[in-house]
Amino acid sequence: MKLALVGVGLIGGSIGLAARERLGASVAAYDSDAEALQIALERGAIDSASVDVPGAVADADAVFVAAPVGALPDAIAAALIAAPQSSVVTDVGSTKRAIVAAHEDPRFVGGHPLAGAETSGVRHARADLFDGATWYLTPRATTSGILYERLHRLLHGLGARPVAIEADVHDTILATVSHLPHVLANVLVAQAAQTLAAGSERLPATGPSFRDATRVAGAPSAIWTDIYVSNRDAIAERIDDAIARLTEVRDALAAADETKIEAWNDAAADDRRRLLEAQLAGGPLFELRASVPNRPGVVAQLALELGRAGVNITDMALYPAPDMSEGVVALWIAGEQEARRTEDLVGKLGFPVARA
Repeated sequence: MKLALVGVGLIGGSIGLAARERLGASVAAYDSDAEALQIALERGAIDSASVDVPGAVADADAVFVAAPVGALPDAIAAALIAAPQSSVVTDVGSTKRAIVAAHEDPRFVGGHPLAGAETSGVRHARADLFDGATWYLTPRATTSGILYERLHRLLHGLGARPVAIEADVHDTILATVSHLPHVLANVLVAQAAQTLAAGSERLPATGPSFRDATRVAGAPSAIWTDIYVSNRDAIAERIDDAIARLTEVRDALAAADETKIEAWNDAAADDRRRLLEAQLAGGPLFELRASVPNRPGVVAQLALELGRAGVNITDMALYPAPDMSEGVVALWIAGEQEARRTEDLVGKLGFPVARA
């Protein structure tokens, strides 16, 4: 397998390390930063460096565009122009709507790994960065089923858990669980600094609550300015919702309403427990086989429907009929209950499904 990277920072470099170590892949790369390419070579993240995108993506089975969000549209377009027709092209950007809307090529699948670190750059790349990490994929009706399956299997090989999701749903979720926390962290540190300055006091030893809540404050502007702008409407909606919730808490505090405050705090504990349980769910694997017609978008339809229902597809494979009129999509699902639910969901789509 030959992979190509357009960008060799923390994410791109980690993809290269994992692909070479775990899949035995050959990895070529392009980056506008010659020093980053040299470091990637020295660290063993790539086999070869190219002076341009066409040189990197030539003959690649898969292309990962790991550029900053603001540079992604042009970088993806360049990769699609130069990549072979048999290659799958994906990106790792943390916002998806604009990217997916701009590229209807069946070879392109929007992607976003929920992995990273406080450090940046290829110097900090790790082969295990994606172990157990959710990797969102945003296929559309025009997406090639064969190439989607290739990418899905490849991401599993890197250690990730690929999950299909609509681009707009992705951006709303990320605005809630990633972008808003960054906004709030910035607000909290500014508030603390202003309070201390007004009181002419030394910075006290901060407790773990403040440190944990503000760990992501002041994340690199070169990355986050693009994220804030590209997902500005979804982030603004989440800020409005946060303001409404904070207003309710403020009113309860002003009224010294102990019953309401206790209920609010207990509800938060319950919500956190459910979120953690959802992340830790698992169980034995069950193979399901769904018979599907050979029509454009059928694999994306199946993946997105299961993604909407929260089903984690541990692995998948395509088995087309000899005459290519139809085929079988094999799905591996963790847990007896999840397997039964998946059977029901696939059946409701009108596809015959059975356990292997």
